[in-house]
Amino acid sequence: MNKKIILVTGGAGFVGSNLIKLLLLKSKFNIISLDNYSSGSKKNHLKNRRVKYLNGETKDVKKLIKQPNNIHSVFHFGEFARIYQSFLKMNECIESNTIGTNSIFSFCLENKIKLIYSATSASLGNKGNDKNLSPYAFTKAKNLEYLENLKKWFNFKYEVVYFYNVYGPGQISKGNMATVIGIFEDALRRKKALPVVLPGTQSRRFTHIDDTVNICFLAWKKNLSRHYSISNKKSYTILEVAKMFKTRIKFLKKRPGERYASALANMNLSNKVYKYFGKTKLKDYINKLTKKLV
Repeated sequence: MNKKIILVTGGAGFVGSNLIKLLLLKSKFNIISLDNYSSGSKKNHLKNRRVKYLNGETKDVKKLIKQPNNIHSVFHFGEFARIYQSFLKMNECIESNTIGTNSIFSFCLENKIKLIYSATSASLGNKGNDKNLSPYAFTKAKNLEYLENLKKWFNFKYEVVYFYNVYGPGQISKGNMATVIGIFEDALRRKKALPVVLPGTQSRRFTHIDDTVNICFLAWKKNLSRHYSISNKKSYTILEVAKMFKTRIKFLKKRPGERYASALANMNLSNKVYKYFGKTKLKDYINKLTKKLV
């Protein structure tokens, strides 16, 4: 059977669209992007005959993909992916990350399709104590547990890649789904003070988009059923990052679900987490940016 298509959920988003670029460059597969455009954008569409874009929900994947036998792999990046916003839109978060993700897992299991799942340090950070810190972290932690059980019950094969605050050209810089670096970059462009949520000592690891998608591709290519962590070796506090921009800073009040560390812990996962470190340094990226904009 000739399985010649890769399905990327969230393919119109920041990470998904950059992954599609890489897949087009380094593989011969055709691509289907499935996105509900809650945070993705048609601006990220690529004009390439090998890519097809579907506007729909992951919970409807079995209806939307008419010929599952043609699907070789699924990169499941199309989940609700913000901590603080998951308090404001909890039902949306639960529907996407529980009902939608269960549909993707089931679709892959039933059709013997290779799965690459994007996990997050938000669910395993702080020695595992942050897994119930927010609706978002809770759903992501439960999905990892579910995958572990699917492996035990049905010998289900999959790869897991842990994301750490992905940044780079094309990141979301405005609105509720904006990233930290995106927000700072937008404030700098508009000559506004950079907003830092108190206390500012929250530490984070950051990963450039190129490093992130390269490890996703590596995990897919190796096909070893492993867990991969992709981050930078050094962590920074949010205040330290803001100061790298060398401009004014304003402080915002504390928010629910705020994490204070992002180091990855293995918890009770039966798989070892293989750690990879990005080549691009955050300081270098910000220095180039500030020279360009200031």
